[in-house]
Amino acid sequence: MSDDYAPPQDPLTILHDDHQVLLVDKPSGLLSVPGKGPHLADCLLTRVQAAFPMALLVHRLDRDTSGVMIFALTPHAQRHLGLQFEKRQTKKTYIARVWGEMAEKTGTVDLPLIVDWPNRPKQMVDHETGKQAVTDWRVMRAKDNETRVKLMPRTGRSHQLRVHMMALGHPILGDPFYATGEAREYPRLMLHSETLQFRHPDGGQGMRITAKCPF
Repeated sequence: MSDDYAPPQDPLTILHDDHQVLLVDKPSGLLSVPGKGPHLADCLLTRVQAAFPMALLVHRLDRDTSGVMIFALTPHAQRHLGLQFEKRQTKKTYIARVWGEMAEKTGTVDLPLIVDWPNRPKQMVDHETGKQAVTDWRVMRAKDNETRVKLMPRTGRSHQLRVHMMALGHPILGDPFYATGEAREYPRLMLHSETLQFRHPDGGQGMRITAKCPF
């Protein structure tokens, strides 16, 4: 993530907003929060705060991942949602296009992850000191040496889906960190946060917000 940061300039895509929460569809290539240095200042958080000055961060998506992101519009909502994420009470589903045709139809990856310090921000599997990371997956279709797969993470580790798919031998297409050769030669990371289920901070009603997959 060097000086080649040129985020898309699309206007905000608002999926839902009310007095407590705001959900937007993050484009691929845009940081969730500012990076180090003025050239990495443009991010979804600052763009959201330009339109909604009260907006507060709850979670983040990788720069290259698109899809549903939720922001709190009050400190109460930020605490409430933060606890839901921490206690794994939220549910996320992602759509990915991965290299190769997956033989099984469904499965679970349970491989602990830790930061790969010399190569950060890359993560790696480490059975000794890694933190638990679990991903359920289900094939949507497989043909022409690629698979469209639905990913349902049970934990929220950094780069979890990307490392887990690579560990299965099916890296996500266009992944600049974990894909190699032809699998890497795509215009973007083919990973999209499609749905987020959570309880509304005001009253606890269950909500499910979806952002249409762009690929």
